[in-house]
Amino acid sequence: MAKIIKVSAMEGIEKILRNNKQWAEGITEKDAQYFEELAKGQSPEYLWIGCADSRVPANELLGLKPGEVFVHRNVANLVLHADFNSLAVIHYAVEYLKVKYIIVCGHYGCGGVQAAMSGNRFGLVDNWIRHVDDVMSVYEEELAELDEDAKFKRLCELNAIEQAVNVSQSPPVLDAWERGQELHVYAMVYDLNDGLLKPVAPPILEPQKFGLAKRS
Repeated sequence: MAKIIKVSAMEGIEKILRNNKQWAEGITEKDAQYFEELAKGQSPEYLWIGCADSRVPANELLGLKPGEVFVHRNVANLVLHADFNSLAVIHYAVEYLKVKYIIVCGHYGCGGVQAAMSGNRFGLVDNWIRHVDDVMSVYEEELAELDEDAKFKRLCELNAIEQAVNVSQSPPVLDAWERGQELHVYAMVYDLNDGLLKPVAPPILEPQKFGLAKRS
């Protein structure tokens, strides 16, 4: 049994190595200098903060090439004030890459949001999706009026909105606005059913003292 697993694992890795080689060869056939130029550096205008879901590939759905979007992904596209991982990404993107647009993108059918809605325990991830519970609590009255399907979709939207607000409250973004740097923060949701992005709130162009729910 151990040998079968080993062979299967190797076949899986060999597959992606073959795919990579074919991809690289296809690129260089069209542009022999492509990778040489790409290796010189990056200057993306966009920072994408999205869900780790394998069905939501940032570059592809945005129609952008490598080097055109800086990407950070985690379960349920959360931006937490105590998460130095996401804060480090935001800092680097804003301070050094000088991105102009930060897109926080959730997606309908998000497993993290669904797990939070269920109220069940799933293990270590519970500590992470607890923050989706917080969003659900803030919007409790609005969500209580919806059926389960509509509630699920709306919570995906509200979670993206609140995480965008968290971005607007982060030190790197506040510092950028203070020095007059052009920076727009967007909350969007991606629909797996048709491949389309949908803005779910107006762009944030200045510091926000509170979450959107508290300001409405």
